[in-house]
Amino acid sequence: MNELVTDLKNLELETLKNLKNSKSANTLRAYQADFKDFSIFCVKNGLNSMPTEPKILSIYLTYLSSSSKFSTLKRRIASISVIHKIKGHYLDVKHPIIMENLHGIKRSLGTNQKSKKPILINDLKALINKIDEIKQPEKKKLRDKALILIGFSGGFRRSELVNIGYEDLEFVSEGVKIFIKRSKTDQSGEGMVKAIPYFDNKLFCPVTKLKNWIDFSEIKSGKVFDISDKSVALIIKKYASLTGLDPNKYGGHSLRSGFATSAAEFGAEERNIMAMTGHKTTQMVRRYILEANLFKNNALNKIKF
Repeated sequence: MNELVTDLKNLELETLKNLKNSKSANTLRAYQADFKDFSIFCVKNGLNSMPTEPKILSIYLTYLSSSSKFSTLKRRIASISVIHKIKGHYLDVKHPIIMENLHGIKRSLGTNQKSKKPILINDLKALINKIDEIKQPEKKKLRDKALILIGFSGGFRRSELVNIGYEDLEFVSEGVKIFIKRSKTDQSGEGMVKAIPYFDNKLFCPVTKLKNWIDFSEIKSGKVFDISDKSVALIIKKYASLTGLDPNKYGGHSLRSGFATSAAEFGAEERNIMAMTGHKTTQMVRRYILEANLFKNNALNKIKF
C-alpha cells in the first residue's frame, strides 16, 4: 500500500513537471505575472485566489474591464487556468458566469485593438537613413541597422529576434538561413527556418548588414544581438521619433506587421507570408492583407472626377 502511495505521489510530481515543461520559460513568467495581479486583487478583497472559483474570476474580469483591453482579459483567464493546473487544481473557465460576463464586456468594449502601426518600406528606409545620419558609435549603428532590417525582412517576433544565436545562422550564396529554435506558436520546440535573400539595394540589405555587424563585433558564438525584447521596442521608438514619426504608435511588433503588410501590398500570397512569419492561422495575416488593400482595391479608384 505504501509503495502504491509513493508511486502515485511520484506520478503526480512528474505530471506537474510535464505541465511546467509544456510551456516556455517566458510564457510561464507571463502566466505567473498575470496570476500575481489576480492574487493581489483577491487579497485586497478577502477572496481566495488558489484555488479560486468561477464567480471570483468573473468579478476580477469585471474589475479589469474598466482599464484593460479585451485581449488582456482573455490572457488573464488563460494564465489563471494554467497556474491552477500546475498547482493541481481544476478551474472551470467555461462556466456560464464567466462566459456570459465576457460576452457582456465584449459588447460594451468592442474588440477593435489599437495595435502598433506597421513600419512600411518608406518608414524602414527613413529609419535606416537616420541611423547613418545621427552621431553615435559605429558599433551601435551597425547593430541597430542589422536588428531592424533582419527583424523586418524575417517578420520576426521580438522574442525570436533577440534569441537568434550565431550557431543558428547559415550564410549561403542566396542569402542567410536563420533557424528559430522556439517561438510563441511552436512551444514544442520543433523549430523553423527563415530564409532571407540578398537585396539588390545594398543600403537596405538585411543579409549584408547582418554580416557587417557580425564581422565588426567579431561574434563567434552566443546571441547575435544580445539585448532584451523590450530593448527592441525602445530602439524602434527612438528612431521613429528621430524621423518625425509618433513613437507612441510604433513598437517591436511594428517590424513584424510591417513585413506582412508590405508583402501583401506587393502581392505576396497569403501562404508565403505565413511561411515567413510562422503564423498558424490566417486570421491575423488576413488583417494585414486587408490593411494593405485599403487604398489599392478601394472602390473610389473606379470613380473619375
